[in-house]
Amino acid sequence: MKVIFFANTDWYLYNFRLDLAHHLAARGVEVVMMSPPGDYGARLEQEGFRWIPLPMERRSLNPVRELKLLKFIRDVFRREHPDAVHNFTIKAVIYGGLAARATGIRCRIHAVTGLGHVFVSKTRRARLLRPLVKHLLKSALRGSHSRLVVQNPDDRQLFVDFGLINPNHIHLIKSSGVDTEVFVPTRHKRGPRFRVLLAARLLWEKGIREYADAAEKLAIHADRIEFLLAGATDPGNPSAVEEDDIRVWQLTGVMKVLGHVDDLQYLMREVDLMVLPSYREGVPRGLIEAAAMELPIVTTDAPGCREVVDDGVNGLLVPVGDAGALARAIEYLLDHPDKCREFGKAGREKVLREFDQKIVFSLTDQVYRELGLLP
Repeated sequence: MKVIFFANTDWYLYNFRLDLAHHLAARGVEVVMMSPPGDYGARLEQEGFRWIPLPMERRSLNPVRELKLLKFIRDVFRREHPDAVHNFTIKAVIYGGLAARATGIRCRIHAVTGLGHVFVSKTRRARLLRPLVKHLLKSALRGSHSRLVVQNPDDRQLFVDFGLINPNHIHLIKSSGVDTEVFVPTRHKRGPRFRVLLAARLLWEKGIREYADAAEKLAIHADRIEFLLAGATDPGNPSAVEEDDIRVWQLTGVMKVLGHVDDLQYLMREVDLMVLPSYREGVPRGLIEAAAMELPIVTTDAPGCREVVDDGVNGLLVPVGDAGALARAIEYLLDHPDKCREFGKAGREKVLREFDQKIVFSLTDQVYRELGLLP
């Protein structure tokens, strides 16, 4: 059997779906990767998978260019003749779903890891695009052999409320999973300063502004606390943080901006607290990895984020957009190292129960079996 994995970046396929691809390959499935070109295509090939680059611009609204892209995808599907397509992220779900329907590919699995900028943003552009995106999603998801995988109950309910797909065709699989034999607790000892880390794409919707504001509020503890920001800018996203803001943070020393970090696991061994003040997520992989390593977490009481943290058990939840509450939660953990240890141990236990990648693989196999793709 052949399955095409299609996502909007090769980085996503490599960092979030490579283990699933290896799992399916071990079961005799030929997995072909497809995404716009990037630095990770060669790495996917080094892992033993064919990778097909395609001319996709994430921010493009040019109808001629988008129709050419859709034709390109249809041509790939006709040439490859896969038994199924497995699409990841909203744009790939729409284009992959429409192209698969047009070429007669019956089995279509659509994984949505959050509803994305169009649904989260309050900008005029996002509001105008929302009805069109809903219409296209409904068309892409149509069919008795189409399945939707969401990562949290809030996203599931949205798809039901919008009437985009038969509710019986929705599967809830929390996250892409983590390897709990790789992400393990460390013997990190608190250094002279309490190190706080936010690791995410540099998008305002990840709560970057609130994080910077919280760091400024806690500058009175500068001798005791250090704020780190890890992640690359994302020019393809309308919510991308501007370079001017990054320069200001670096110059003023509000926080240490690390840029893209290849080995995030190594970095997490050196910090005391993981923070993500995001407005909405699927289920954030970085928080699960941190919890698996027994790091305490502060995140928002938002869809996806609250799936990882039980408030007061393995971390703290704060309201979305509330920099003051974020600062108070961080300050509390700065002053209570015993709570950090307690939250860390509880977080590891939660990951083992709910987010181990073996659980995700098993649930994904069930979706494939439902479509007759696996025995």
